[in-house]
Amino acid sequence: MPKLLDATGMDVTSIPGLSGYQFSSVRTDRLGASEYTLVTIAVDLSSSVRGFQDLLAGSVKKAVDACRKSPKANNILLRVIGFASDVTEIHGFKPLSEIDNSVYDKLNPQGMTALFDAAASAIGAMIQYGKRLQDQDFGVNGILFLITDCDDNTSTYTAAVVGQQAADAVSGETLESFLSVLVAVNATEHEAVLRAFQQGAGITQYVDAGDATPGNLAKMAAFVSRSVSSQANAQGTGQAAQLPSLSVVI
Repeated sequence: MPKLLDATGMDVTSIPGLSGYQFSSVRTDRLGASEYTLVTIAVDLSSSVRGFQDLLAGSVKKAVDACRKSPKANNILLRVIGFASDVTEIHGFKPLSEIDNSVYDKLNPQGMTALFDAAASAIGAMIQYGKRLQDQDFGVNGILFLITDCDDNTSTYTAAVVGQQAADAVSGETLESFLSVLVAVNATEHEAVLRAFQQGAGITQYVDAGDATPGNLAKMAAFVSRSVSSQANAQGTGQAAQLPSLSVVI
């Protein structure tokens, strides 16, 4: 599959089996640790999140800042993508120390909701980068967060494709362990279809973050950071982490 080098010194790689999708990642010769946890946050940027996009951006910033305080901060590589009618990479896999939080201020919600495409491409990128790391003798596991306020309504790929990607993530021996979380925000009316997607696609956990209030999204950010830290701490054990619970203020 094609692998290019962008102007910032990141590798750019096509995702096998997903036509047109690529991801960027820090070059492995720049990595100083022996093990890493790959983290992907996929944020819904469809028109329906207008009105609370600043809260969403703030929650991502809080999660990243909290991860920076983790004892395992130097073993975390984070990628953030947005999805609406298509999927856009906000930044590729890179160390927390190299991420400028101002990049999250550029969220511009518009369009429909390609949730399935976001999930499939996110998992595919983690599998591909995980394989590259493993081939170079790095220990690697992963965790994915899909944050949305509604059901898919425009994807090219299906929930079945997502399910196959999720199965490959845990059975393909490229990631030591893999966790995925579907986080619903302002999504009460879509709960049934989102839970059906979570269960049918093999997403590890469904989390209802409640209404898009500052308090709830702050708790969501704390949930994300604690989950990342737990999975990072589990690296090398051969097991996935136990995800924390989320207590939502109604």
